[in-house]
Amino acid sequence: MSVPLPPCPHLPPPRAGLDWRTLHVHREDVRGAEFYHDCLEYAHALWQRGLAARALLCLDRAFGADLRGDEPVLREWPSPYAALVWFLRHAPSANLVGNPRVHFQHYAGRLEGPRREARRARAWACWALTRVVLPELPGDMKHEVTEPTVEEIARQLGVHGWQREEAHWRAVLHRPGGRA
Repeated sequence: MSVPLPPCPHLPPPRAGLDWRTLHVHREDVRGAEFYHDCLEYAHALWQRGLAARALLCLDRAFGADLRGDEPVLREWPSPYAALVWFLRHAPSANLVGNPRVHFQHYAGRLEGPRREARRARAWACWALTRVVLPELPGDMKHEVTEPTVEEIARQLGVHGWQREEAHWRAVLHRPGGRA
């Protein structure tokens, strides 16, 4: 049984009763600002229910939203890098099924589909944050992929990311100890 986890200050407070239908309604439409907000809110609901690994996957979905960077939702709830770091710092190890560093490494190395380069840059950005927050986690040495430098990740976010995303990511990355 999952143990409830404390609210994350970097995500919108979730409405009562959120479940898989929250995101299912977006399966046919453009995954824009409403989808992004719903992903953040549902990630927070999953987190508070003690489902840390599922909450991280929901943040992956938020990073895949089709946004430019000037949407009002991003002013209130910027890219969820700080939420990711907060999750990694506050999740009991039993709630993090698997290795988040390997997850992001595999995700970045295998991405296909729409906005692939932006989603890949974000996956590597999450990988870099995970390496800072949980440096003891090993990478997958069998997964043959070239791991980018911080500067390469920043450059890719600058080219493919939302407006101000690179600066937001750098701010989270460079907080003392990667703390969000």
